Amino acid sequence: MNDLITFLIQHGYTVLFFWVLAETLGLPIPSVPLLITIGALAGGGQMSLIVGIGTGVFAAFLGDFFWFFLGRQLGGRVLSQICRISLEPDSCVRRTENIFARFGARSLLVTKFFPGLGAVSTPLAGTTGMSVLRFIFFDGIGILLWVGSYILLGYVFSRELDRALDYALGMGRTLGLLVFGALSIYILQRYAMRRRFLRQLSVARITPEELKRKLDAGENVMVIDIRHALDFDADPATIPGALRIPFERMEDQPPAIPANREIVVYCT
Repeated sequence: MNDLITFLIQHGYTVLFFWVLAETLGLPIPSVPLLITIGALAGGGQMSLIVGIGTGVFAAFLGDFFWFFLGRQLGGRVLSQICRISLEPDSCVRRTENIFARFGARSLLVTKFFPGLGAVSTPLAGTTGMSVLRFIFFDGIGILLWVGSYILLGYVFSRELDRALDYALGMGRTLGLLVFGALSIYILQRYAMRRRFLRQLSVARITPEELKRKLDAGENVMVIDIRHALDFDADPATIPGALRIPFERMEDQPPAIPANREIVVYCT
């Protein structure tokens, strides 16, 4: 544990840069504990508060701008890629779309504080056609609030964290094993939840080819397009004959759907 702190003092900015960049690119490695630790080390005079905040902001913005650019180039397709590399269920896209539809660019000020939403909000900003300058302004402030608040939290409570660190050093390898075990359990739990979600989804899934054969054969199939309004605006093409019912409308006022027809629902 002592070696770890020494390593952070010597290479903390490099570790912070690549760690925050990895999280903003979508990897399930939370940066908050590291940000607080960097703040505590700055409070003890072992690192620079300004350089720490600047490093975290720069790394986060690089990751965010990467996804923003992909969103502008690939549209809604990039959102599915986000959920493939994330341990969060695919509903993270829907939650972010609801927030974004309500608050627009202002949602970028707070999405970083909610796990699973930050990585989706930036490509979503690109798919909606947000201007580069508007994205830089709101995302830059959001990143500064996110990085700055946690580093300042560690800075302000550096004395209390020092006591906790002294206690942790006394535990030695035991604490390291506990932290590693807790992190492993968390990742395995999220992975198991995601695999269970995908298995449940695959049971009730129908391929586009199977649906086309049913429609061509004249079977009594009702197709419902429940894509979010933001997805529909980005790509208004739909399956011929499909009933367009935004999912948010189904949540508020479920439409009358006949029970004697096979229902096929599709989203993004």
